Amino acid sequence: MTGLRLSAMQYLILSALLFLGNTLVSEASEVTEPVLWKAPPDHSASEESPSLNVSKKPILQPKESVPVLGKYVLVDPQAGMCARASLGVEFIVIDNKKKSFFNIDPRSTRAEGSCGAVKCVLSLVFDGGKLTFTFVKDGSVSYVSELKASLEPKPSCKTCKSKTYSGVMDHEKLFSVNSNRSFTCKSGTYLILSESLRIKLVPLQIQAFNLPNGTFGKGAECWADYNKRILPIILGAVAVGLILISVLIFVLTRDRHGGYEPL
Repeated sequence: MTGLRLSAMQYLILSALLFLGNTLVSEASEVTEPVLWKAPPDHSASEESPSLNVSKKPILQPKESVPVLGKYVLVDPQAGMCARASLGVEFIVIDNKKKSFFNIDPRSTRAEGSCGAVKCVLSLVFDGGKLTFTFVKDGSVSYVSELKASLEPKPSCKTCKSKTYSGVMDHEKLFSVNSNRSFTCKSGTYLILSESLRIKLVPLQIQAFNLPNGTFGKGAECWADYNKRILPIILGAVAVGLILISVLIFVLTRDRHGGYEPL
């Protein structure tokens, strides 16, 4: 028993070693604990959350913005592609003399419709709205005989009733082009469908029937683009003409006064 007794110095050394060992173990556990307990990202909430599966109605905005360009095609299983559109779409709602705006999001919009030899219907469908083009082929010319739209935006308050704004334009031959050509308009096309609904298409390129290899045919520009392109040329020609007239008048005046000698 006497041999097992520890001296005071040995006891202090042993106590110090035990304290140091416990400290190292404690520090190691503090370093590794956050890593061991760190949970991986939880994706189940986003996949199973019912709120994400609820339909998202359009939300009207108080200010106008440039719509995102979307590209849509309508394909017949037997005849192939019969309509193609590249455009940005803005709905303009007028309610109580107040304008509100909604832009179509191409990521949540799909193309539907039907193909025919002389009639083609292309609808851009999204949750809460639709924009439909009815194309007609008349000999070597094709055009849109009817443009119809509807929009059911999300109510502005919980107690507000839902409203549907709709309109149609069927009294004009819109976007008329010759065969194998597409209608293009970079300037923007503003169309009044009803007292409460307008549509702005910017930019616009659209074509039905006779799509070579599924691509757009040669573009036929709208009047707005033509005027923008030709107006600088006309103004430049007028400016050059005025300069030439001024120079000619100056030369003639100088020559006329040059025939007299001062007294």
